[in-house]
Amino acid sequence: MSDTVRIGIVGAGGFTRRRMLPNLLAVEGAEVVAVANRSLESAERVAAEFGIPDPMGDWQALVARDDIDAVFVGTQPYFHHEAVMAALDAGKHVLCQTRMATSLAQAREMLAKAEETGLKARLAPPTSYERARRYVKHLLDDGYVGTVRQVFAYYLVSDYADGSAPLQRRQDHRVFGAVNPLHLGLDWDVLRPWFGDPERVLAWGRTFIPRRADGPGGGPIDVEMPDALTVVAEMPGWATVTCVQSGVTLFGEERIEIYGEEGTLVYPRRGELMGARVGDEALAPLPVPAGLEETWHAEEDFVRLVRGEDVPENDTFLDGVRNMEFLEASALSLTRGGWVDLPLP
Repeated sequence: MSDTVRIGIVGAGGFTRRRMLPNLLAVEGAEVVAVANRSLESAERVAAEFGIPDPMGDWQALVARDDIDAVFVGTQPYFHHEAVMAALDAGKHVLCQTRMATSLAQAREMLAKAEETGLKARLAPPTSYERARRYVKHLLDDGYVGTVRQVFAYYLVSDYADGSAPLQRRQDHRVFGAVNPLHLGLDWDVLRPWFGDPERVLAWGRTFIPRRADGPGGGPIDVEMPDALTVVAEMPGWATVTCVQSGVTLFGEERIEIYGEEGTLVYPRRGELMGARVGDEALAPLPVPAGLEETWHAEEDFVRLVRGEDVPENDTFLDGVRNMEFLEASALSLTRGGWVDLPLP
């Protein structure tokens, strides 16, 4: 491989165009040489916008090119498994957009293929709670709240509240898979580095609008994903993490609350981290100290990884498998009823 990491893009949706492509193009020692999208015409538009030399209508031809070292898979989750497996089989390093896959079996196959080939494989991290994520981890490790007892993660939005609206993409099991409802996987991406993996989970869900139009002007289709979902994860040591998710809550909000024997942390997704300890009168702002701010550097880390440099061991395919295991256990609990033990067989 040359000193320059040559990258091909498979799937250039909104997130890819807003964040991934501009950042990849800014990484020293990286070059985006080709892009394949849903059609050649849409690939040509993306190529023109970002100055990419070669728009392509055939993603399989892209991953087979000898002048590409690595592939970013920016498609929706239903296509991740096929594209990642093909890229690894073609000898390409892979950066994949989260959600990793639509099932635990797919995720495990992707991890096994990456390990078999020895190629570098990473996931793009979530953007949720980005700014203070590292500081929260520091506070927890430093004993700010003491022993954690309960955690509540709320994702309360109104995206699905209009019962006359057509099926949205995050409600579509054909796109996200039946185990990827709402923002459950994204929130667990944030929570897992703080609290680890659960020993068992219990889930409840409800679909309030059971049928919707299949896209604008489409015919009716059954809604297979819950409009609201609550998952209780029992952690080692008997702490519980409760994820409360709803797409039908008017004027709801997104926040994480952490309660320990010695203190509390409250982190609104669009607000300031707050905290208090035993003896304090009320929650107070906890500004993130210099040096503990979390910044987005997924593209730079991936390019450095491909070049053989040392980078933090996070957002790996193994992390993705653990996330998918939590999601699949939650889905099993939802359909079967009762607690589901982890790890899954």
